[in-house]
Amino acid sequence: MPKTTANGIEIHYEEQGDPAAPAMLLIMGFGAQLTLWPDELVEALAAQGFRVIRYDNRDVGLSQKFDGVKAPGLVKMTLLSKIGFTPKVPYTLADMADDGVGLLDALGIERAHIVGASMGGMIAQHVAARHPDRCLSLTTVFSTTGNPKLPPARPEAMKALITRPDSTEEGVLVEHGMMLARTIGSPGYPAPEDRLRERTLASVRRSFYPEGPTRHLSAIVADGDRRAMLRDIAVPTLVLHGEDDPLVPCEGGRDTAASIPDARLKTIPGWGHDLPLELVDELAGAIGEHARQSGGGEG
Repeated sequence: MPKTTANGIEIHYEEQGDPAAPAMLLIMGFGAQLTLWPDELVEALAAQGFRVIRYDNRDVGLSQKFDGVKAPGLVKMTLLSKIGFTPKVPYTLADMADDGVGLLDALGIERAHIVGASMGGMIAQHVAARHPDRCLSLTTVFSTTGNPKLPPARPEAMKALITRPDSTEEGVLVEHGMMLARTIGSPGYPAPEDRLRERTLASVRRSFYPEGPTRHLSAIVADGDRRAMLRDIAVPTLVLHGEDDPLVPCEGGRDTAASIPDARLKTIPGWGHDLPLELVDELAGAIGEHARQSGGGEG
């Protein structure tokens, strides 16, 4: 897999499609490797005429790890945030946005369509707000605004997300990963058992690094409410969200669309917090159409 230095750190990435085509940068979410973007979705976007680039965020997958850098505990961070203090964290979502822009720099890409899922959507919001000249369009996928008044994740979804596996034995890690995927996944599109096991095993064997998500979570909590920032985004924006998302309820998508001027919202019943094969064509179609309508063709 290719690797490069972006924003001063090592980033691993993959790309597919015509190198001369308009670029599309896919930013994955909390603790998730680039492989969580299904190959079928990447191929569908490339087939529409895009140079599709996905990468491992810092502290996850094969990108640079921040070993030994401690994040404050979740309880402390939450309390500080509630009384108006920004907790000191190892790095911020803005730093992670600069990683993505640094990757574009390293690849010689002037502007790209930016697509972010979950925490990746939050990072993508920062890219659009901080680097609008680098964005042809913005698409956020099951993401949110940080508005503290929005409904929280369902308790079982949050518990599954932050609970660590009982051991680091491969079989235990695979079962834990499958439990998480089932808990936050789409009730209308449950993943076949064999595919889920195969993908989870491949993910575990590619990288298992539980310290990274702790620092990711601290970056999310410290970021707070982004609505004021979102009101200044002038990049053409599409918001995609599942109506049955147990981790980031659909209100997060609605609030995102309401906060970004002229953003379009598309919700899908039965869709949870994953990217099921059954929705690949619909999602790729929506993302590709939005990118084409947004104009700007250079890669």
